[in-house]
Amino acid sequence: MTKEMFVKSILPIGVLFSGSLILSNTAYLYLSISYIQMLKAFISVAILLITWIIRIDEPNKKLLVIVLMISSGVALASQGELRFNLVGFLIQAAAVAFEASRLVMIQVLLHNMKMDPFVSLHYYAPVCAGINLLFIPFTEGMAPIYELPRLGAAILLSNAAVAFFLNAAAVFLVGVGSGLVLTLAGVFKVRSWIFVVSFVLLRIRGLGVTAD
Repeated sequence: MTKEMFVKSILPIGVLFSGSLILSNTAYLYLSISYIQMLKAFISVAILLITWIIRIDEPNKKLLVIVLMISSGVALASQGELRFNLVGFLIQAAAVAFEASRLVMIQVLLHNMKMDPFVSLHYYAPVCAGINLLFIPFTEGMAPIYELPRLGAAILLSNAAVAFFLNAAAVFLVGVGSGLVLTLAGVFKVRSWIFVVSFVLLRIRGLGVTAD
């Protein structure tokens, strides 16, 4: 790993990753969860636009129609949102731009530079962690730091393990596919979890009604 490669490829990914996490979490203070999920669907559009701009992929009419359909859906969702907040919308839009740019850069790193997914994660994850630690006192205050002893090592390590495997799976998926494939798979994942949770809650509610 040369200094030039670190500055031009690894450092920007770490900065974009950190910015995406901070901005997307901040958006929850202003917008509803359902509306944020709708806005996240625009990540696929942002990825397409970025890959077209930097000439990774060539535009075609089919993808253009898909982009317009998704953009129209997001616009309609924004118009019908009861709790619309301009500040929250701009923050989430910035988070979408950061996340799309990060995925495109990872795609370039894995496909064009032929870097191993685990190796790339090994380099840019510490950069993201370091930036987040610097911003915690300004965005969250010192409360999270004070709560660490109370949480215990088991909770911290289990959460860290889940986050590691999630990011490793994401990087591998970008490596064998693309950033667009990852975002589309993420949309399916969210919809699946919503269906499962809704089914479980309705089932529990039905059992409760029957018991009464």
